[in-house]
Order: sequence, then structure tokens, then C-alpha cells
Amino acid sequence: MKTHYIFLIFCSALICTKSLSQNLDLTNNLVTDSSSAYIEIYGMGATTDKTPFWMHANQFGTVPKKGSYGAAKIGFDKIWDISQPVRGKSNFKAGIGIEAIANVGVDKKIILPQAYGTIQFKNWELFVGRKKQWVGLADSTLSSGSYIWSGNSMPIPKIQIGTRRFVSVPFTKGWLSFNGFYSDGFFENNRSFTSDLKLHQKALYLRIGNEKSRLKLFAGLNHQVQWGGKTPFETSNGQMPTGFKNYIRAVTGKRYAYEEGFTAFDYNNRVGNHLGTVDLALAYQGYEYSVMVYRQNIYEDGSLFSFNNFKDGLNGLKIKKQNSYGANFEVKEMVFEFLYTKLQGGSIWDLATIIGRDNYFNHGQVRDGWSYYDRTIGTPFIPPTTDTYWKWPAYFFTSNNRVMVLHTGLRGTLLRNVIWQTKLSYSSNSGTYDLPFASSPTQFSGIFSLQSTINLFGGSVITCSFAGDKGELYQDSYAFSLALRKNFSF
Repeated sequence: MKTHYIFLIFCSALICTKSLSQNLDLTNNLVTDSSSAYIEIYGMGATTDKTPFWMHANQFGTVPKKGSYGAAKIGFDKIWDISQPVRGKSNFKAGIGIEAIANVGVDKKIILPQAYGTIQFKNWELFVGRKKQWVGLADSTLSSGSYIWSGNSMPIPKIQIGTRRFVSVPFTKGWLSFNGFYSDGFFENNRSFTSDLKLHQKALYLRIGNEKSRLKLFAGLNHQVQWGGKTPFETSNGQMPTGFKNYIRAVTGKRYAYEEGFTAFDYNNRVGNHLGTVDLALAYQGYEYSVMVYRQNIYEDGSLFSFNNFKDGLNGLKIKKQNSYGANFEVKEMVFEFLYTKLQGGSIWDLATIIGRDNYFNHGQVRDGWSYYDRTIGTPFIPPTTDTYWKWPAYFFTSNNRVMVLHTGLRGTLLRNVIWQTKLSYSSNSGTYDLPFASSPTQFSGIFSLQSTINLFGGSVITCSFAGDKGELYQDSYAFSLALRKNFSF
């Protein structure tokens, strides 16, 4: 490692755990108003010009992929009461959230991963702008990432209305609750192949069991559509179907008959690129441990509903220790996941019989795929071609959507006041059906972090991390990072 990179590490900063405002963790019924701010400095030195996978994955697109760098971060979010309190609580609230990051290194830039305004009424919220979120029934911290919306890319600007937590269905006394949202947004215009591309997104999840129930059941689905953009592929005039009528078709996913000016691709498929998951979960709250088991079933066409791709999906188990006894070493949380996407309904595509060859995150019209600023919006284990072309053939947005991943995430305490965390992932990768890899390259990626509070500036958080990649999919690379963060509360 070069000397000036070593100097950068110890004079700069980082925090590898995510900086979060309110999030949409659909399994969690406890969402608190956040009125806080932070300042952070961050530095990372790598042995190559490639940042190891777990240094940049699921960090909301804030960590560059090109090796050593430094950064300065500042974040602020505040909620105000805007109505008179009723029984000590205000029903109407308004707020803002801003996060700015200045990166110094190969990718010198200033980014805004969060910039939003919000209005809240009881358990409901309307927000406009960029806001950090996860979507799906899965762990949101130690996980490999929710399949469809993992926090791997920067948040997409949108307007969203929905609930902030699970809300009781009337007359059920809390035994049946729902959580969901409806939103529309837009993608960046400097994409590789498309422009003026729009996002439609919605989700609805149900919970059986009230807040005090030891056993809770969850079920729901999410639906995402890329639509209405301009592209030279599979269009007659460079324009994907647009306008209000086609917006309704994107929202409903309804297929339509031939219309003048549209192509066979439009009416043989759907208006836009549709994708999402159907999720199930079971959670048990015990005295010593809480346990959650979850499953995300993938859909991109009709394969799931004909059970052709039922093998594909994200399977997870989360175990959390409820009580701490002050031991010098404790494991408090464990997550084990198995992600499989190799079936895709089979290798044959035939609209009349077998709807296979799903080609996850790729699309015939949207050739730059399920991405935002060249980052996969969903699971980072389906990477953009730009991450793998150094050795493997390039194809559409991703050259590798047929993967198998074994993942473990652990968190605990060391010497009572040090928090440790690790993520360890092993994958087998087969490319795509249209352009399979000559072999099935395997890959190991891992990260280990230590975090503690120190008496600096009236109390600050310091975090150091070591991460590495070893395998055949990515270039071997190792990195060390250090961070210093000062939190402020109001």
C-alpha cells in the first residue's frame, strides 16, 4: 500500500455502518421521529484501484468503487409539530432531511444521498425528494440486501404517500395491520441508453398479530415499473409508451392489444419494465431470543405465477439476543441468508407455453437495466457489467444475474463497550442464459468492523473496518477504513 494512502487513512475518516434517517423497514412497527444531525470524516485505503465489495455495497451509492479515497459528510433531519397537541401529541408534523458528502480521490464529487421534505399526519406520511429506504421483508442491517430495493444505489427522487409503521385495520383491535406506500419518481438522464425514464412503485404488507403477540405473520408484495422513457431499442420512434393511459397500464400491469405506433415488444410484454417480490415472514418474540424467518419470491414476468421460477428468491433467518449479561464477548445478532436466481423460469422463452428466461434486472427496451447511476437498485449480488467486464463478457446492464449466494451477518459486543460486526458472503456465478460464463466463477467477500465511543469533541464515535475480495468474479482487493463521527441531538 502506498505511503500517502496510509497517511490518508489515519488522518481521515469513515463509518461503514449506514447513516440513516427514518426508514421503511416493513417488519418493524417502531418508527421514531428523528431530530438530529452529524458531522463525519472518512478515509479508506485499498491495495488496488478497486474498492472491496462490502466497502461499497448497500451504502446508498455513497462509497466510490475506485479504490482509496477520503470523504467529509454532514447530515441533518428535523421534525416540527405544526398543529396544536391533542392529549400531549401533535397529529400534524413537517420536516426536512439533508445529507451531503464530498468525496476526494479518483471520483471527486459532491453528492446528496438525502434531500427531502415531509408532512406527517398520525401514522401517514407524504414526502418529496430523495430519502433512504429499504423495501421488503428482510433484515435491513446485516442482510445481503433486500432483493428488489436494497439500499445499494442512491435514493431515487420521488413523491410518496404511505404509512410510517404498521397501522391497525379498523375493528380488528390490532390483530390485523397493514403497511404500504404509493410513489412515482424519475431516473437520471445521463444513462447509457435511456432518457426521461420514469419510476412507478408501490407496496402493501399485512401483519397478523398485535404488537404484544409473541408470534407474528407477515405477507405482502411490492411492484416497481420503469416506463415512459426514450430508447433506441424495441421502439418504432425511440419513445416508450407514455401519457396517462399508459401510466394506468404501468400501474395495473395490464397487457393490451396492438396500437398504432407501438411495437410487438410493448403488447407482447407490458408497458415498461415490471419487477418485484412477493414476501412472507414469520417472527417469534421470546424472552431470551427473537427469531424471524423470511422469504422473498422474485417476479419479472409470469414465471412466478406459473411456479416456473419458484426456486428463485431470498431466504433468510435472523436471530437476536434479547438480553445482555455484560460478558467481555457476546454475539447479539445473527443473520443467515441464501439467495438463488439461477432458474429464471428455465432457459426457454415462449409466451404461449413456458414463460422462462426471465433475465433479472435486464430489459429489452431499458438496456441500462434496474439501476440508478450505474448501481444496482436491488441486490448487489447482481452487479452491473461495469463491475465484471475486466474478465467476463459484457451484456446489457448486468452480465451476471444467475447467482447463488450464501451469506452470514453477525453483530455483538467486545469488552462491553466495543461493537463488532461482520458480513461474510460466498457466491457462485453463471452469467446469463443468453451469454453464460464459460465456467461458474466463485467469489468470497467479507468485512469486519469495530466501533466505539471516545471522549473527543464531547463524545464521538470511531469506526475501523477491514474488507477483502478473493475469487474469480472481482479482482482481488483488500482495504482498511477509519471514521470519526460526531452526532448532535436536539
